[in-house]
Amino acid sequence: MGRTIILEFVDFINKHDIEGMTNLMTDDHTFIDAHNNKVTGKDTMKASWQLYFGWFPDYTIEVCDIIQGGQCIALLGFANGTYHNLNNPERSNYFHLPSAWKVIVENDKIKQWQVYADTKVPNDIMGRNKIS
Repeated sequence: MGRTIILEFVDFINKHDIEGMTNLMTDDHTFIDAHNNKVTGKDTMKASWQLYFGWFPDYTIEVCDIIQGGQCIALLGFANGTYHNLNNPERSNYFHLPSAWKVIVENDKIKQWQVYADTKVPNDIMGRNKIS
């Protein structure tokens, strides 16, 4: 059952369906980014995802493999996105990065979503393209 919930959550991410995402989060949902920064609470995460999708309006996740052990499920795949300018012909604002996600499901809801990825490329893209 956890796999189904997680894949539904990924589908909502890929559709940028924030309401669908938050409906699958526990009230005390915790998001942990690749630098171990934590955000707790689904209302806070709703605002965070809105901001992130504003930065990367075509952000998607590709899941290639799923590994399950106890309460924890690991997703292995790629994160993709373009920072702001989707019409950049050189695609210099685009990233496609190997990524992994550690997910904990509790009572058919996503309790924890932890990202593992090298964020240098997206951070460099954002740094090169500061918007005033």
